[in-house]
Amino acid sequence: MIKGTGGFLNPEETIKQFNISKGMQVADFGCGAGYFVIPIAKIVGDESKVYALDILDTALESVRSRARIEGLFNIVIKRCNLEILNASQIENNSINVVLLSNILFQSDNKDGIIKEAIRILKPGGSLIIIDWLPGQLLGPSKNLIIPLEDIRKMAENNGLKFNKNIQIDNYHWGMIFNKILN
Repeated sequence: MIKGTGGFLNPEETIKQFNISKGMQVADFGCGAGYFVIPIAKIVGDESKVYALDILDTALESVRSRARIEGLFNIVIKRCNLEILNASQIENNSINVVLLSNILFQSDNKDGIIKEAIRILKPGGSLIIIDWLPGQLLGPSKNLIIPLEDIRKMAENNGLKFNKNIQIDNYHWGMIFNKILN
């Protein structure tokens, strides 16, 4: 388990459910300190890119430092406000997997973040959403917790197809959606 995850969100185990493989292009929206970025970068290999996107310079500096220590050169680090369409500056329909882990509860424009994820996803690509379960003693205040049904409805209203629920830990839920083929 990576230090700083608070004893939950085991990235190495969780990633096994993402169906990520060598050669894929992946974007981690709100990447934080890179809990998922680093292990994903190892899986996809040197010929692929993992986009570490966050609005906080401190988070991105942490990713930069960890990537350097791990000898990973396939991570593109970018500061941006993902609530704004095209803010990632990633090409349309170019990414296999977009991860939104513990980002939506912090946002006033959840729909904007989902639209930016869909814009960069390849047709058939996966949007993976992980967020807090209700009723937790840890985590954000209960007024910030987003009901799973609301996120599922928001994703489906934006043209995504629900694929499956994934097991995260006792504090988080996870869902995988796919961008509908054109």
